Amino acid sequence: MRQRVRQRVRQSTRREGRDGLRQDVRDDLHHDVRPGVRQEARRRAALYAAVAAGGFRRYATYGTATAAGVFTNTVFGFIVAFTYIALWEQRPGLGGYDQAQALTFVWVSQSLLAAGALIGGGFQEELQERVRTGDIAVDLYRPADLQMWWLAADLGRAAFQLLGRGLVPIVAGALFFRLALPTDPERWLLFLVSVALGLVVSFAVRYLLGLLAFWLLDGAGINLMATVVSIFFSGMLLPLTVFPGAFGEFVRVLPWAAMLQVPLDVLLGEHAGAGDAAGALAFQVFWVLVLLCAGRVLQSAATRKVVVQGG
Repeated sequence: MRQRVRQRVRQSTRREGRDGLRQDVRDDLHHDVRPGVRQEARRRAALYAAVAAGGFRRYATYGTATAAGVFTNTVFGFIVAFTYIALWEQRPGLGGYDQAQALTFVWVSQSLLAAGALIGGGFQEELQERVRTGDIAVDLYRPADLQMWWLAADLGRAAFQLLGRGLVPIVAGALFFRLALPTDPERWLLFLVSVALGLVVSFAVRYLLGLLAFWLLDGAGINLMATVVSIFFSGMLLPLTVFPGAFGEFVRVLPWAAMLQVPLDVLLGEHAGAGDAAGALAFQVFWVLVLLCAGRVLQSAATRKVVVQGG
C-alpha cells in the first residue's frame, strides 16, 4: 500500500512538473511575441503616418494650383447656386430639401470635390503611369503594403485639399446665400466621420481603377468613364434624392453615393436620429470593406501578372 502511494505521489509530481514547464514555455513565448507584434504595429503606423504627412506636404507646395482650384470651385459654386435657386423656385421641396438646404448642398459639395477627387486629381493616374513604365516594381519591393501605402498618401492629399480648397467655398457661400448649416457640434462630428469614410470609399474605387492598368496598360479611357459616373452618381450634379422611383433607389445604394450624398445628408439632418445616422455610417462602412477587399483580390492578381509596357 505504501509503495503504491509513493508511486502516485511521484507520478503527480512529474505531471505537475511537466505542466509547470509547459506553462513556463507558454509564458516565455507570450512575453517574447507580444512586444514584437506591438513594435511592428507601431513601426507600420509610424511609416504610414509619415507617408500621409508626405502626401500633405507634396500638395501644399503647389500654392498657385491651390489658389486656382479655390477660385474655380467658388465660381462654379455661384453658377450652380443660381441654377438651384431658379430650380427650387419652380419646384419647392425638390428632393426633400428646401432652398437653403439645396444651397448648402451646393457649397459643401464644392468644398469636398477636390478632397474626394470626384472629377480627377487623385493618385490613380500616377499609379497607372508607374505600372506602364515599370516603376511599380519599386513599390512592390518596399517593406510596406501597396494598398496601405497609397491609402496613406491619398488621405494626406485629401487632408490638404479639405483645408486648402474646402474652407473658402463654404465661407463664400455663407456670405452671399442663406445656408442651412447646423449649429449642433454632434452633427458636425458625425459629418466629419462620414466625410472620412467617404474619402476611403473614393480611394478604394480609384485604387481599383489604378490596378486595371496591369491589364489595360492605358487608363485614359477608364478614367474618363469613371469621372462621368462620379459626376452623375455621387450627387455632384444633382442630389440623388431628386431621381425618382426605382432608378433613384438604385443610385442611392451605389458606392458613389457614399462619397458625397451620404455625408451631405448627415450634415443637413436627413439622418438626424441616432438610428438613421448609424445606418448612414454603416452603409459607408459596408462599401469601405467591400471595395478594400476587392482591391486586395485585384492586387493579388495584378502582382502575379506584372505585365509592363515600356519598362
